[in-house]
Amino acid sequence: MRILIVNPNTTASMTSKAATAARAVAEPHTEILARTSKSGPVSIEGHYDGAIALPGLLAEIRDGEAAGADAAVIACFDDTGLEAARALARMPVVGLCESAVATAAMVAQRFTVVTTLERSRVLIENLTRHYGMAGRAKVRAADIPVLELEDKSSNALAKLRSEIELALHQDGAEAIVLGCAGMADLARMLQADYGVPVIDGVSAAVKQAEALVSQGLSTSKRGSYAAPLSKSYSGLVSALALPPG
Repeated sequence: MRILIVNPNTTASMTSKAATAARAVAEPHTEILARTSKSGPVSIEGHYDGAIALPGLLAEIRDGEAAGADAAVIACFDDTGLEAARALARMPVVGLCESAVATAAMVAQRFTVVTTLERSRVLIENLTRHYGMAGRAKVRAADIPVLELEDKSSNALAKLRSEIELALHQDGAEAIVLGCAGMADLARMLQADYGVPVIDGVSAAVKQAEALVSQGLSTSKRGSYAAPLSKSYSGLVSALALPPG
């Protein structure tokens, strides 16, 4: 099977990091196709960045499905554009947050998501409620701008470790979820260091995508994920208009 990994920001190094994490857990017969959005912000930190990222993201989903992808993973923990992408595509489309919290719930009663900035914490807290995990999940922000995760000379890892330790001691967390695709390369190391499950959203999403494809499941086109109606779009998003039928 072919799984499309779409990074909805324009930082290619983050795409490479997500692709490496995806290939580390994918089955031998699974081909990972990694794509970086061609338009949008260099990082996604909050609602505004997420909105600006949508046209580029949706174009990559559309083109990837046309090229033969069997499923797609949106490589942003905010689950940026997830509902819109599901309406656009017939193939399964999965998000990091939804996949990660579902995975965490199978290995722990209580878990904490550790993300980057406070604005992202609020957004992810809302997502955990939407996914039915409000009673089991806490969300913490480590005060890390996303691009600092790409800078080995920053103190991002120390800040992340500090919040994980608070989660374990103050929240009673039994597992940790890393709340940013830019943390994908840290999960195994942190799991070994702290002795609790540490869930990376990219890895969790890839395994969910494989499971859906293996079961022959595709996105329902009845109701909320019905294909968008054909109509004219103007301005910068005109290229996303769907043809009749």
